[in-house]
Amino acid sequence: MTKVSIIGSGFSSLSAACYLAKDGYEVSVFEKNNSIGGRARQIKKEGFTFDIGPSWYWMPDIFEKFFNDFGKSTKDYYELDKLSPAYKIFFSDDEITIGDTMDKICDEFERIESGSSKPLRKFISQAQENYDIAINKIVLKPGLSPLELVTKDTITRIDQFFKTISSQVRKNFKNPKLISTLEFPVLFLGAKPSKTPSFYSFMNFADFGLGTWHPKGGMYEVIKAMGDLAESLGVTIHTNSAVNEINVLEGKTTGIVVNGKTIKSDYVLSGADYCHSETLLKPQFRQYSEAYWEKKTFAPSSLLFYVGFDKKLNNVEHHNLFFDTDFEAHAEDIYDNPKWPEEPLFYVNFPSITDTRMAPKNCETGFFLIPIAPNLEDTEQLRQQYFDIIIERFERKTAQKVVDNIIFKESFCVKDFKKEYNSYKGNAYGMANTLMQTAFLRPNLKSKKVKNLYFTGQLTVPGPGVPPSLISGKLAADLIKKHQSN
Repeated sequence: MTKVSIIGSGFSSLSAACYLAKDGYEVSVFEKNNSIGGRARQIKKEGFTFDIGPSWYWMPDIFEKFFNDFGKSTKDYYELDKLSPAYKIFFSDDEITIGDTMDKICDEFERIESGSSKPLRKFISQAQENYDIAINKIVLKPGLSPLELVTKDTITRIDQFFKTISSQVRKNFKNPKLISTLEFPVLFLGAKPSKTPSFYSFMNFADFGLGTWHPKGGMYEVIKAMGDLAESLGVTIHTNSAVNEINVLEGKTTGIVVNGKTIKSDYVLSGADYCHSETLLKPQFRQYSEAYWEKKTFAPSSLLFYVGFDKKLNNVEHHNLFFDTDFEAHAEDIYDNPKWPEEPLFYVNFPSITDTRMAPKNCETGFFLIPIAPNLEDTEQLRQQYFDIIIERFERKTAQKVVDNIIFKESFCVKDFKKEYNSYKGNAYGMANTLMQTAFLRPNLKSKKVKNLYFTGQLTVPGPGVPPSLISGKLAADLIKKHQSN
């Protein structure tokens, strides 16, 4: 039986493990931490449950397709709730609530700007067409050739690859609140709206068209489901198993070294951070230099806080965006002149509003996130300084005092991303999906220098985010199967 060793146990690694095991490979997964999930882990403390990584469940069709490929359904593993409302945005002088249907969203747009629902419906209709092309055609390509992008559908939309989301939105909408609302979804792709091709408006359909969901018990339920599926297919999962080296003999990988022990393998697939994965190779076998990575546009890092409150909170929803400061100024502090932002935008997630099991009775689980540039100075003093900034604004915008109701607070930032995930510069979301970092222009799924060595995850094809990571795992597994059959 052909042996495959997989480094890391995030969404892409578990996806690849399942597809390979289904086709008869002997698959072993090696995770450096004490639980599976990669960046999608969970903290449980004093009755509170926190997803410490991804917290948005978008594109439910991608998750369903994944489990369907194994004769299963998401319902076999976890229960989904569609959030109503999906999320709330706090601006300096108003609030926008995004409902769970297009009609509700159009009514809210009309409240803000009379007549705006008509261009909104047209915009989302085009976004839906792009979604169908992107999800069913483009993202299923392994990024081996630029010709993969040349289809009848993409040729007729070629202008959308050279215009930006920002220009398209601003052409149709004038109100700055509506502009920020429509530019927000592409932040999941890790780049500024002004640098993201307008074709990626398909993220707006994922938002307004497909809605925002919550797996009961938290996002980690998806990881547990994938782990259970993998093991049912015969995958062996090893935690507390740091990979020290990828062995190469005569230009071909022969396996890996785990905690000092050699594991012989016919194929090696790394779902760990791509930059880190290549440091496990001797220099002559690495595809990309430090100068290569240095020139790339990375998605932001984050300053995260996991907070337990001893009361239920008012005037908030499950997902909340605080856009009450300058969107552009914060983006510049991330991408153009990297520094700690003076007036940060931030996001807060209260899963216990939807799911009472996420917190003790009459308490609230709070997850606060400030996007920041990668590789910034990270000290306890800075973390506390920024918590004070956002909690004061949170209290002011939601008209309630909460500081004295904090039972505990834990934080996670640049140093932790590096330590826990070997993340390049402590980035949180991989490499941004800009025009020059799309498809075949991203780091390869297949090593150009070492035979039988492959990569998967958010630094390679198709890009950042949980659904793309599921697809990335399938693409890498398909390449391994194709290689062996030749």
